Amino acid sequence: MKYNFDEIIDRRNTNAMSLNGYRNYLFGGSDAFESDYSDEDLIPMWIADMEFKSPPAVSKAVKDRAEHGIFGYSQIFDPNYKQAFLNWSKLHYDWEFKPNHLVTSHGVIPALFSLVKYVCAPDEKVLIMTPSYAFFKLATEGSNRELITSDLINENGNYTIDFEDFRRKAEDEKVTLTIFCNPHNPTGRVWSDDELRQLGEICLENDVMIISDEIHCDLLRTEKTFTPLARLFPESDQIITCMAPSKTFNMAGFMIANIIIPNDELRTLWQQKEIPIDNPLSIAAAQAVYSHGNEWLSELKEYLDGNFEFLKDYLSEYLPKAIFKIPDATYLAWVNIGAYLPDEENLTLFFANKAGVLLEGDNMFVANGAGHIRLNLACPRARLHKGLDRIAKAIRNSTT
Repeated sequence: MKYNFDEIIDRRNTNAMSLNGYRNYLFGGSDAFESDYSDEDLIPMWIADMEFKSPPAVSKAVKDRAEHGIFGYSQIFDPNYKQAFLNWSKLHYDWEFKPNHLVTSHGVIPALFSLVKYVCAPDEKVLIMTPSYAFFKLATEGSNRELITSDLINENGNYTIDFEDFRRKAEDEKVTLTIFCNPHNPTGRVWSDDELRQLGEICLENDVMIISDEIHCDLLRTEKTFTPLARLFPESDQIITCMAPSKTFNMAGFMIANIIIPNDELRTLWQQKEIPIDNPLSIAAAQAVYSHGNEWLSELKEYLDGNFEFLKDYLSEYLPKAIFKIPDATYLAWVNIGAYLPDEENLTLFFANKAGVLLEGDNMFVANGAGHIRLNLACPRARLHKGLDRIAKAIRNSTT
């Protein structure tokens, strides 16, 4: 490979959330966290960023922009940014949209918190599918809207949508918004075109607007393809698409996301209420990767494929009762270890204390995830191996 994804990079003293922010996020400052391992020896496999350097195009673009020396109020006025993202969307998803439908946000999460309030009246409801990325719940309840959940069907690690249940809940006249995730976090499913059409039709027939969180859409297994939900409904203005370079290129700290809002009224409301400022370095970095990041992404996907195969083989040999299916996308592994620790109420705390591995357990994903852990595999294989050895040892020590 041209890029060295095996390189171990020390992130200490860089204000990294993965190393310095875990206590509050994972444990809320709880005294129950009493790990057998020192902070320096913890292995972070929780928050969804990567232990890899971003593409060289990022550093070059930031350096070039920094040399200009002025960092005043900025917004994307140069049409080349939108054109770079449009070209990327056409190349990778065969999807085209009107440039004026694109707005930017300081991240998909901030966009969710705003959009829930813009779409839903205070007495209306938001529908999500579980297990779910926790911020779908937080964005809903943080906006004082009611959350409705529909459980995915899990058959031995294969997840499908319970369309009968989803339809029944979408028919509630108070449900006016669904937050949909494709590729799905945490299971990694890339929904098929047939599934997307069925879900879209249910929502549109019942006047339910859709926020489609597609932030992981570039992180596919090499043989997979991705279809944006909005591509299948080109005449509808009821689908908001959220994408970003953050997951794809490990640049979440730049806080820039692409939000495609075809509804004129909602987009006008967004533009009136959102702070119209973008970080000038973020603009440069994002435009650079959409223009020059394809080769790096191709190699990253190949390396991640190898990490998932490594995990599958490891579990087969050392934890054969675990249920795991290589996901269609993301760098996140959703592993059912309930057969080993059926009575453990807080898997995150257990593995932090007993294995020195920071990961997210089922309690982090709203509902319908009992016995599961989510592992971040976007790390050098040697670190993945070390983390898995600790996880397996902690399980053995607990069950013997």
